[in-house]
Amino acid sequence: MEKTLYLVRHGETLFNVQKKIQGWCDSPLTDLGIEQAKTTQKYFQGHSINFDQCFSSTSERTSDTLELITDQPYTRLKGLKEWNFGRLEGENEIVNPPLPYRDFFVTYGGEAEFSFQKRAVETCKTLIQNPGDIFLAVSHGAFCGRFRAYWDEHSQPEWKLESVKQGIGNCCIFKYIYDQEKFRLVDIITQDQQKAFLKQRAI
Repeated sequence: MEKTLYLVRHGETLFNVQKKIQGWCDSPLTDLGIEQAKTTQKYFQGHSINFDQCFSSTSERTSDTLELITDQPYTRLKGLKEWNFGRLEGENEIVNPPLPYRDFFVTYGGEAEFSFQKRAVETCKTLIQNPGDIFLAVSHGAFCGRFRAYWDEHSQPEWKLESVKQGIGNCCIFKYIYDQEKFRLVDIITQDQQKAFLKQRAI
């Protein structure tokens, strides 16, 4: 039986604005980040999408985002946390190497790319086994990116979008169908697309 997972990146944070490396360390949502989450809430409501189960990482920025998207009860999971960047947490993004990062952060006490991706996949496979058909998980940019890359071969080629290659925007929605132990990406809804939908409905 098919299930649906909406995987969402958190809203803009203070460290996003300050261009600081933000993995396991945390910072609050900005005013714009709060508005982004409210836009995502209205997008889901506009499509009459109701969640059977909701999850966020244990970071405050994701739980705050989820609470703005829905008032439903939810579970916080450490497995949904961002890539651990080790001693580079909180440093300026200028110290990041060019993509792909691979195992660069291991030298600084962070996670290896494969270990991080494995955690992302196993966490989502576990949470989707809960009762229900429609799931919301609020996580992080690199988490969304590495999870998507793992399932690329099972997804339509058109979802390897330039917008995703250029970076995953805050409160971007990834819609997956889960069937036969595989996730298939079927839609990517950016903030701009969410706003366009809401604007169209207001006309």
